[in-house]
Amino acid sequence: MKTIQVVEGDITTVAADAIVNAANTTLMGGGGVDGAIHRAAGPALYAACEKFGGCPTGEARITSGFNLPAKYIIHTPGPIWHGGDHGEDQLLANSYRNSLTLADEYDCRTVAFPSISTGVYSFPLGRAAQIAIQTIREFLQTASQVEEVTMVCFDPTTARAYRTAVNS
Repeated sequence: MKTIQVVEGDITTVAADAIVNAANTTLMGGGGVDGAIHRAAGPALYAACEKFGGCPTGEARITSGFNLPAKYIIHTPGPIWHGGDHGEDQLLANSYRNSLTLADEYDCRTVAFPSISTGVYSFPLGRAAQIAIQTIREFLQTASQVEEVTMVCFDPTTARAYRTAVNS
């Protein structure tokens, strides 16, 4: 049975087949979860990301997990919120879908996501949670490998928004 769960915690400590990094388009590390993942994974991650020459918003790239308990890190730049009429919803859905597609291609059974674009990119949390959960549900209907998706939320407010989306 395929499942979506919501937990509160630190994504850098999650032992999943793949964790997703809410990256910026350079893939070179940054603030928030991106910086935390780069610090925890170690300097080899920077070198691995450098080879991609960046990644467009909504697309995804995969690297080894290096010093993390996860086998892989999937990097996806989510959209910066510009009021909602610049394709942000579709770009956010693409980030989740493309990340899951890569996870499926790399035989990942378990995938952990942070809340993409809701930090410094200012995507409205409730709206982002609904898009994320809807996109994940749709993907799981046809996924060949991915069986369990966990939303790893940094704080209680974020966890509540994702639990609401899962239960709606």
